[in-house]
Amino acid sequence: MAGSYRIVALIPAHDEGPRIAVVVEATAQHLPVVVVDDNSADETAAQAEAAGATVLRQAPNAGKGAALRAGFQFALDSGFEAVVTLDADGQHDPSDIPRFLEAYTAQAAARPGLIIGRRRFAEMPLTRRLSNVVGGVVLSAAVGRWIPDNQSGFRLVGRTLMREMLESVESGFEFEVEMIARWIALGRPIRWVPIRTIYLGETSHIRPWRHLTGFIRATRGARAILRRGR
Repeated sequence: MAGSYRIVALIPAHDEGPRIAVVVEATAQHLPVVVVDDNSADETAAQAEAAGATVLRQAPNAGKGAALRAGFQFALDSGFEAVVTLDADGQHDPSDIPRFLEAYTAQAAARPGLIIGRRRFAEMPLTRRLSNVVGGVVLSAAVGRWIPDNQSGFRLVGRTLMREMLESVESGFEFEVEMIARWIALGRPIRWVPIRTIYLGETSHIRPWRHLTGFIRATRGARAILRRGR
């Protein structure tokens, strides 16, 4: 599906042993797969390898942002021109990957460096819907551009932005907010593709107060990046 383009799927994972094999196998139908195991206490790494993924092990546990940086460094060193990032918990449907690849290959003159999967908020549980809507409004005001889905981790990221993000020190979801800000600061457009919104009824790992304070800090950081132009 990726044709002659060197693109790899990148999946950060922590304690996703029961789910990771299914995600890897479905993703591998479209792209080669790299899993960054963030010091899992279960069989995440073994299950991912058995399913056919290349596994990078990160220890000690350092968070999603650090796992993505490790994956970006691997992709850059390996000569890949872009990665498609998706979560390990089954909330991203690998069958949507062709949407990213089609958007990437549609413009021969200039390949998009950031393509974000846009979810349907109406299909989310109420608390997550409110979080995403309010967060979108706040971040859009901070960066001066409408950002319809700032927390979607289903993305295609090109080499320029991967290199930029190696400078980040964010370890959590704030890394993905910073990614948007850095790309806008470079004066580059963001592409959006529709993706499925999947919630399996699992207990949310989001801690409201911690998430709120982290998002406020990330939004301030985004404004700072834009003020200094990078």
